[in-house]
Amino acid sequence: MFGPKIKVEKEMYEQLGTCARAAGYSSVEEFVMHALQKEIDRISKGDVDMGETKKRLEGLGYIS
Repeated sequence: MFGPKIKVEKEMYEQLGTCARAAGYSSVEEFVMHALQKEIDRISKGDVDMGETKKRLEGLGYIS
């Protein structure tokens, strides 16, 4: 798989690995791709409350 790469902190990557193994995925990458696709599908269907999304992003420090 070539193309853009996304950086995550080491601690998060380790957590992703734990979750991927527990869920039966063959790799962290497979798990992340599946999780991202599910979120893309959810957002694309309009199952998102933008106010709640903004609060979550603010809480994570991505926006202020």
